[in-house]
Amino acid sequence: MSNDLINVISKNNPFQGRLVVRDQNVWGQGFPDVPSLNSHASDAVYDAIEKVRSGQRKVVGITITAERGLGKSHVISRIRHQLQVDGSALFVYMSQCNDLNRITVEFLNTLANSLKQIGSQGVSQWQYLATVLINEAFNKNYTPQQLINQFPGALVKNPKVVEVLRDKVLGIKRDLENPDIITAILWTLSPDPAYEVFAIRWLAGKSLPQVKADAMGLANVSADDKEAESFTTARQILNLIGDYKPIVVCFDEMEILGCNDAGFTGSQVTALLVKDLYDKIKQGILLTSIYPETWTHQVKKMPYAEAVVDRMGEQLIDLKHLNSDDVVALVSRWLEEFYQENGLIPPHPVYPFDEAKLRELGKEKPIVRKVLKWCADNFKVPGDPGDNIDIHAVEPGYNQQISALETTIQDYMEDKATLAQALRLGFSAVVGETIENVQIEKVVDVQVRAADRGYLDFKIVGKENGKDVKIAVAVLQESGGLFVQATLRRLIDYKKFDLTRGCLVRSKQINKGAAKAQKYLSELLSTELGGEWVLLKPEDIKPLLALHFVMKGRENDELSEDQIIDFIRKKRIAIDNYLIREILSDPSGQVPEDAIDEENESGNITLTEVADVVNVGSDDLFQE
Repeated sequence: MSNDLINVISKNNPFQGRLVVRDQNVWGQGFPDVPSLNSHASDAVYDAIEKVRSGQRKVVGITITAERGLGKSHVISRIRHQLQVDGSALFVYMSQCNDLNRITVEFLNTLANSLKQIGSQGVSQWQYLATVLINEAFNKNYTPQQLINQFPGALVKNPKVVEVLRDKVLGIKRDLENPDIITAILWTLSPDPAYEVFAIRWLAGKSLPQVKADAMGLANVSADDKEAESFTTARQILNLIGDYKPIVVCFDEMEILGCNDAGFTGSQVTALLVKDLYDKIKQGILLTSIYPETWTHQVKKMPYAEAVVDRMGEQLIDLKHLNSDDVVALVSRWLEEFYQENGLIPPHPVYPFDEAKLRELGKEKPIVRKVLKWCADNFKVPGDPGDNIDIHAVEPGYNQQISALETTIQDYMEDKATLAQALRLGFSAVVGETIENVQIEKVVDVQVRAADRGYLDFKIVGKENGKDVKIAVAVLQESGGLFVQATLRRLIDYKKFDLTRGCLVRSKQINKGAAKAQKYLSELLSTELGGEWVLLKPEDIKPLLALHFVMKGRENDELSEDQIIDFIRKKRIAIDNYLIREILSDPSGQVPEDAIDEENESGNITLTEVADVVNVGSDDLFQE
C-alpha cells in the first residue's frame, strides 16, 4: 500500500459533514449518485416530463414519501443534474418558506432565483427563456450566447431596443396580462450584471430603485399589491415557459415549524399552493417530497383534502430502504469519486472498508444517511486507531455551509427574513455575555399589532452601565418605496414599541429623493433618539448565515441546538462578529460612507466594452 494512499486517508474524510443534500448540492456540485438507487422515483419524473413534452398530459402531480434520511433529496438532486445535462425540462426548487402567510410571495422569489441557475446551454434558465421568445417572435434560431453578445452593441445603438423587442414578442403573446414580465426577461440577456441583477430582482417581486425601474421600463409593484400579484406573476412566467418546454417545480421537505394565521401547517400551506398551481398553469410537473406521517396526518386531514390529494398525489411514490448490494454500490461510488479526485488507485473499490461489514450493515435495511454516517465514523486505514483529533460535531457542517456561501451569499443579501434570523441566532448565542458594555439578558420579538408586523425583526434586552437597554433591530434591504419609509417610521417610535434604541441594518443608501424616509432616518440618527445604522456586508453576515443554515438542518445532521450554541461560543463566532458588536456599540449617529449607491451602480455599458463583446455579423437580429 502506498504512503500517498495512507496519507490521503488519514487527512481527508469524504463522508464527514456530507450526510445531508442541501440546496447547493441540488444546484451546484451534487453528491456521488448511484442511479439505480430508487430509480423508480426519478424514472417516474422523467416519464412525466416526456408525457408533458409529447402532449399526452398537461400537468402531472407526483409526491415522493419517505422517512427522514432515506434519500428524497438525493433523488431530487439526481433529477436536477440530469435535466441540466439533457435539457428536457427547466427546474425550480423550493425548500424553505420564512412566512407561511405569504407563501406566494416567497414562491415567486424562489421561482426567479431558480431560473437564474445555469441550464443545459451554459446560460441561465432565464436567458434560455428570453432566447426562445425572441426566436419565435423573429422566426430565427439564435443561441442564447449570440444574443448576449449582441446585446451591448444593440443597446448603445438604440437605448430603446428592449422596448422594441418586447413589442415584437407581445405580438405572439397577446394573452399575457403584464407586458413588463417580457421586458424584465429580455433584460436578463444583458452581460452587464447590474441590468441582469435588477431584472431578476423585479421578476422576484422586489422593488427597484425608481431610477433603475424607469430606465429599464419596469413598474414597481406597491407593497399592498404584492401578495395578490405574486401568484399571478408566477403563473404567467410558468405559462410562458410551458409554451416551449416542460418545467419541473419541486417542493422539498416543506415541513416548516409553526402555522399560518389560518392554522395551516407548512406542509398544508404547500399542498394548497401545489393544488392552485395544478389548476392554473398550462403544463408542468409538480414534484413534492414529504414524510409519510405528514402526508397521512396533515395533508390527508385537510379540509377538502380529496381535491388536494388527487392533484399533488396523482402519483404517490414510496422510496425503498437499502439492501446489501445497494450499500456496497453507494459506498463504492463515493469512494470512486474520492480516489479519482486524489489521483489514487485503492486496493479494492470499498477500501478502506471491509465489504463483508458493509453487506452486514445492508441486512439491517438502512437509510442512506445511516450508511454515510457509518462511513464517516469508520473512515481510516485498517489497523490505524486514528489520530483522535477532537473535531466539534458541528464543525464539518459549518465549514460546508461557509464553503457554499462563497458562491451563493448574494442570493441571501435581499432576504430580510433569513438575514434577520441569522442575526438573531448570533445574539441568542451570547445571552449572558457583556459586549460593548451591554450585558445581554434576552432576545425577544417586538410586540406589535397586525398592522405593524413584518418591519421590526427582534429586540435585544439588557443592561448598559446599570440602565435598561432595549434595542430594536430592523434589517431593511428593500431598494425603495413605501416599505423603507414604513420601517423607519416604526424604528423611531420608541414609546409604542418599548425601545431605548433603534438599529437599522442595511447595505445600501436610502434614496435622497424619498423625503419622508430621509426625515425618519435623520430622527433615528439624531442625538435625541441615539439610533444607529449598521452597514451590512456579505463578509460580516456570512458566518452567521452559515450557523443559521446549520441550525435549520440540525435534525438532518443529528445535531442538537445545545451543540450548535456550544460551537458558536467555543469558536467565538458571534461574540467577535462585527455586526453583533456594532449593533451593541455606542451609536455613531452617522450614515455609513460606503453604503451601496444603487441608483448610480453600473448599468451603463461603455463603447470599449461593446467593442470587446460584440461580434455581430450581417444577420443581426437587433438590426431588424
